[in-house]
Amino acid sequence: MEKRSFGNTGLDVSRLTFGCGAVGGLMTKGDAADQDRAIAWARDNGINFFDTAASYGNGISETNLGRALNGNTDGIVVSTKVGLNTDDLTDVAGAVARSLDASLTRLKLDHVDIFQLHNTLGRTDFRGTLNVEQVLDDVIPAFEKLRDAGKTRFLGFTAKGEADDLHKLVKCGAFSSAQVFYNLLVPSAGEAVPADYPADDFRQLLDAALDNGVGSIGVRVLAGGALSGSEVRHPLGMPSVEPIGSETDYGTDVRRALQFAPLVEAGYAASLPELAIRYVISNPALPTTEIGIATLEELQQAAAAVNKGPLPDDGLAQIRTVQAGFAQAG
Repeated sequence: MEKRSFGNTGLDVSRLTFGCGAVGGLMTKGDAADQDRAIAWARDNGINFFDTAASYGNGISETNLGRALNGNTDGIVVSTKVGLNTDDLTDVAGAVARSLDASLTRLKLDHVDIFQLHNTLGRTDFRGTLNVEQVLDDVIPAFEKLRDAGKTRFLGFTAKGEADDLHKLVKCGAFSSAQVFYNLLVPSAGEAVPADYPADDFRQLLDAALDNGVGSIGVRVLAGGALSGSEVRHPLGMPSVEPIGSETDYGTDVRRALQFAPLVEAGYAASLPELAIRYVISNPALPTTEIGIATLEELQQAAAAVNKGPLPDDGLAQIRTVQAGFAQAG
């Protein structure tokens, strides 16, 4: 699989990142043998980036990834995350240090390549509210201390929340990676959208990241599964998924996804998931895209989609026509 330079890190990462989250579910609910088989297949087929988090299955994902890797990180990149609750804000440095130490124990590693903040910025979510000033004043120094101690090589954050805050963090110089929400239904991280477009406006965050040496990881590229065009979910996956960025509900996202079906019928892709994956990798500012999976077959299909490469210009033009219809309908 093709690899791309990842921001200012000096790392070369595969165009596809193996997501270990609960939305797909393999690494939180799957059988150990299936997990080991999928990770081995990924490594054998050029996928060298594995992303997990302390919150995925309350540490289960990290434990399973640690078992599967068994300390062998030769040639691969491992990232994990910490999410801060309101109670943690009285001792950010302690909370961050404890979280990473626990993650490293589960992963059976002495360091990770990338340690990422896993909070929503400037908006209240289930963890509470974290504002950009707290990140700049408290979180970044705590992260830097762990980097200086050799427990992580690079710092990153999940680019979820208020666009002004996300752009400020991309430009602040402390972060080397950002998980960016980008898909057929939420295209604003990659290109300008009308003011009435029914989704968050991330204001071309991918270009801002590229300009500031921050490596972007495309996330929710299948809109939590909605871009399969079906509301049926795999038993290993989360039974219900709240959309991120699309300002709607999962059923509406599925119905909007089906409006791209004519491109599949026209032969631009073999399936809606393939179309969705090839859409995001068509943006040259995005070095890697993360896919959460339930089965080895899903991983293989995602890898095949990436290996087919970007969509042709006329296909991208037809996609923009469909997207323009969402704005008009909104």
